[in-house]
Amino acid sequence: MSPTLHLPCGLPGAGKTTLARRIEGEAPALRLTGDEWLKALFPQMTTQEAEFGPYRARIEKLQWNLAARALDLGRDVVLDWGIWSRAERDTLRAGARQHGARVALYFLDAPIEELWARVSRRNARADPGAFVMTRDDLIRWAGQFERPTAEELRQYDSGLDLPAETRDGGIGDK
Repeated sequence: MSPTLHLPCGLPGAGKTTLARRIEGEAPALRLTGDEWLKALFPQMTTQEAEFGPYRARIEKLQWNLAARALDLGRDVVLDWGIWSRAERDTLRAGARQHGARVALYFLDAPIEELWARVSRRNARADPGAFVMTRDDLIRWAGQFERPTAEELRQYDSGLDLPAETRDGGIGDK
């Protein structure tokens, strides 16, 4: 069977990293989480520097190179990046298919108040692989997020069989 590139998609607090960890164990898959690498390499980096500085693009390029190699070796990969734009999702899907992989998109969605509640709890825990963000950050990013359309979702392969609460963003802060 062909390897699969698993793509959790959603805003902060939607449950992407929780899902990515689950896929990592169940598939099994190589999990590449951009925020974890940024925090490990630059522990004092702020949320603004992470989002708008030069390092995220570099980290994601390195992670994509690792992902492509793993796919070539027949291994599943989960890219935990958020992938907020249709163009980015299209690029990742095409790139994975060039490496003979299936591509599964997991759109995790929740109301903004629920996302903020989860992010607030994560902020309070000071999770080592996550950046602290404000409610204003979340609202601004929600305005930038391009939700996958039904037409777009049809272009993906099926992924792991997950319970409905996972598909609907119900795993945000476990």
